[in-house]
Amino acid sequence: MNNNFADLFSITGKTALVTGGSRGIGEMIAAGFLAHGAKVYISSRKTEACDATAKRLSKEYAGECISVPADLSVMESLESLAAKISNYENKLDILVNNAGAAWGAPIDDFPEVGWDKVMDINVKSVFFLTQKILPLLRKAGKPDDPARVINIGSIDGLTAAPFDTYSYAASKAAVHHLTRFLAKKLTSEYINFNAIAPGPFPTWMLSTGIGFGGETTGVDWDAVGKLSPSGRVGSPQDIAGLAIFLCARAGAYVVGETIALDGGMVSTS
Repeated sequence: MNNNFADLFSITGKTALVTGGSRGIGEMIAAGFLAHGAKVYISSRKTEACDATAKRLSKEYAGECISVPADLSVMESLESLAAKISNYENKLDILVNNAGAAWGAPIDDFPEVGWDKVMDINVKSVFFLTQKILPLLRKAGKPDDPARVINIGSIDGLTAAPFDTYSYAASKAAVHHLTRFLAKKLTSEYINFNAIAPGPFPTWMLSTGIGFGGETTGVDWDAVGKLSPSGRVGSPQDIAGLAIFLCARAGAYVVGETIALDGGMVSTS
């Protein structure tokens, strides 16, 4: 038995791709990875926002954050992203499938476009980007240090939310099960799959859902946090900490799990 516990939570020297990394939870994870010595590629649909975030994070954390914009709702763009990463790197240690979309409307008026758009980005892109990146993940994975894939789900995929976001909730439940299915098929190839199901975090997406139109400043996040038994919304340290754990040696034996990161909202309901 190996009793060496040095570097148990280290991801120094690893290379990661974080989709939806220009803001919100994706940016928080990218920042945490950079702060702990990883090289990080971030992708998002808007080129200017992606470039600006990569530049700012590189400076703030004295690391290497590279912008690779892509619209993951379009298969050609998704394939182009995978090809670019393959041109830049001969292996990829970490893939975080975080890019997502939501749509809210009363059930009687819920449009087909609101179903298809959300499913394409939240589920279809997770599967096909993983498929296209698999050669790089296979090259990175080792028995004692597998490559890692983290799929970002939601507590809305674990419990019934009060919002009229039917396709979003269904898509996140699909992400959770897809994570288990991929783990079943690929863990033996030294690629670990897990999902994180966040609760309330101070993000653009949650702001739109609670009526603040995407603004993250001026929102009473303390009031939102009271919905959680922990009495607060999540922080960058919360989401980055869990992601780092899953990608470090400490998390190497965690496989196929969906971990609620919500201050206890699901487990105590």
